[in-house]
Amino acid sequence: MRMAMIGLGKMGGNMVRRLRRGGVEVVGYDRAPEVVAQLVAEAGMLTATSVADAVAKLSGPRVVWLMLPSGEPTEQQVRALVPLLSKGDIIVDGGNSNYHDSQRRGAWLAEQGIGFMDSGTSGGIWGLENGYCLMVGATDAVAKTMNPILQALAPAADRGWAHVGPIGAGHFTKMIHNGIEYGMMQSFAEGLELLRGKKEFALDLAQITELWRHSSVVRSWLLDLTAEALKHDQELTKIAPYVPDSGEGRWTVVEAIDQGVAAPVLTLALQMRFTSQDGTGYGYRLLSTMRNAFGGHAVKSSGD
Repeated sequence: MRMAMIGLGKMGGNMVRRLRRGGVEVVGYDRAPEVVAQLVAEAGMLTATSVADAVAKLSGPRVVWLMLPSGEPTEQQVRALVPLLSKGDIIVDGGNSNYHDSQRRGAWLAEQGIGFMDSGTSGGIWGLENGYCLMVGATDAVAKTMNPILQALAPAADRGWAHVGPIGAGHFTKMIHNGIEYGMMQSFAEGLELLRGKKEFALDLAQITELWRHSSVVRSWLLDLTAEALKHDQELTKIAPYVPDSGEGRWTVVEAIDQGVAAPVLTLALQMRFTSQDGTGYGYRLLSTMRNAFGGHAVKSSGD
């Protein structure tokens, strides 16, 4: 099977590598030619000099997977693809788009006879080795066509991916996933800051987080990453106490308001990130460290 990947950044590039390991042929395009050249040499990706060139190197039904920033970049690319595609072809948005946008795009593409899948994609910079968790929204026909690709990206053919519902359901599920992630990260950061603040006990946070990884009810991959980071640096003085918030965290809180569902933990976790942008606390340094550990998100240094 052959597909195109448009956008070869941290996630898109590693997804190409994993797809190639799974035997999927990938035609890749990115605005940075050096990134394209690296993936051609390293993973055997087929090069494209433009989006149109990538599409031209596919056979029907053509699959074009987008890994682009949400909002206008994705919107423009979807619209630019339509004249290049034919009925029965498929566009996949694997970025963090708002699910309302995905529903609208899916409806519009259906009028053109083009299939659409919204894929909530989790796994960050570790997805290459561990596989990606894929929450997808699509029609049954599109999902069936995409199964081999999803299986190649997932941790295994029978787990780590699911067709969760109609168009929009994938990005909606990922949005709530990220809201939960905010709450979990905030809890760890607050608890560890309390441990560190008990000066009379001189607690070793690297020792304690490593301890919790084994048989504790709070053990998790997030804890694993935190424990590993604290082994190397418990003071975190080089990291600024500044934690950005993604669109998905905000959208989750808006959804809670729209549904009239109380979500105080998720809401407060978002608001604490707002506070961090003026704060100086150790907990915020931990939050920034966690984001970098799982997603490779940029860390603002204390000197910035």
